[in-house]
Amino acid sequence: MYQIRMMNCAFFARHGVFDQEEFLGQRFYVDAVLTVDPGEALETDELEGTVDYGIAFQEIERIVTGERRYLIEAIALEIGKALCRRFPQIVSAEISVRKPNAPVPGVLDFVEVRVVHDARKAASE
Repeated sequence: MYQIRMMNCAFFARHGVFDQEEFLGQRFYVDAVLTVDPGEALETDELEGTVDYGIAFQEIERIVTGERRYLIEAIALEIGKALCRRFPQIVSAEISVRKPNAPVPGVLDFVEVRVVHDARKAASE
C-alpha cells in the first residue's frame, strides 16, 4: 500500500446551517489522504493503474462547490465515497474539511472534521 496526500485544496462554497452562510459563502479547505493498493502501477509506471490526482481534485471540487450541505461532515463523507467509487484502487479515503469562519461565539483558527471511508468494508456491507 501507499498513500497519496492532497493537502489544503481550497474552494469557495456556501455550506452551513445559517442563512448568512449560504448568502455570504466562505472558503473551505479539504485534505484527502488516499491509501492505495498499488497493484502493478509502481512497477509499470503507468497512470491507468493508480489514482489520477488531477481527476481526484476535480471530483473534490465538484462536491464542495456543488449542492449546499448543512454539515461539513456530510461533505467529507461524500468526497470519500465518491473517490473510492471513481478509483477502485483506493482502499480507504481519509477526508478532512476545514471551515475557517465557523460561526462560533469565540476566537479560533478553524473547525475541522475528519471522516475515514473504508472502501473494502463498505463493499462488503
